[in-house]
Amino acid sequence: MELAIISGKGGTGKSSVAAAFATIESNVVLADCDVDAANLFLLFNPENEEEEVFIGSHKAVVDHEKCTLCGICTEICRFDAITQKEDKIVIDEILCDGCFLCSRVCPEQAITMEKNDDSRMFTGSFRNGRLVYGWLAPGEENSGKLVNLIRDKVKKIAEENNISHIIIDGPPGTGCPVISAITGIDKVLIVTEPTISGLNDMKRTIELVKGFRAKAMVMINKYDLNETITKQIEDHCNSADTPVVGKLPFDQEITKAMLNCKSIIEWNPGSDTSKELVKIWDRIANTDP
Repeated sequence: MELAIISGKGGTGKSSVAAAFATIESNVVLADCDVDAANLFLLFNPENEEEEVFIGSHKAVVDHEKCTLCGICTEICRFDAITQKEDKIVIDEILCDGCFLCSRVCPEQAITMEKNDDSRMFTGSFRNGRLVYGWLAPGEENSGKLVNLIRDKVKKIAEENNISHIIIDGPPGTGCPVISAITGIDKVLIVTEPTISGLNDMKRTIELVKGFRAKAMVMINKYDLNETITKQIEDHCNSADTPVVGKLPFDQEITKAMLNCKSIIEWNPGSDTSKELVKIWDRIANTDP
């Protein structure tokens, strides 16, 4: 089973659920596809075996010996990343979008594009299997492409080691990284919370998942904080033919578990939350895609 766990917004508890599922089974491949803010490696402390460079973008660099200060580059840069200060052309790395235009129009070929090679993809072993995660350097782009590389890696690991369960901790929202995380997935679990923003974001996320013809399921986290909105979530899921596979109460033990670098399943396996998570996992595994 390949399961992607996503949420329409951040802070719903998606990563906590992914960590719990990863410690229910004895041998899994876990992918942290929230490459802008990966955090499962903090919890599982994997022994990294591979480190691969990811080229997410390029940056423009000026050869001042060739530059004649003609000013063409400053005129055509729509991002206002190129300025002339005294007798030198200066490129702001934060504003530069890496579009290559300045390097193409420079008559002296004084501007070249260099690869940004600060981002990484890591592969390692943790106590319940293998973990693949990405680290996107601040300001870098193409997070969807990095998510694709991670997914290709986990599929290869699962096939080579005959591992039947792949768990993907997806990024929040409904943008390109999320699309990369759920493309070709049979089952997608949407983790939501009983707030107005949680409800509205869940609605958009359900439509997104259905657009990719994946089986969408919903889990309501901290349902007891606002049971009125919890009922609205359940009603919408019924009308959208999307099953609610479980509800978790607000439980401070989950926070304590994380502080001790454990999932709630490892920290307190006998708790009501842990027992419910095991039931939810079984429901997901037994649901036809």
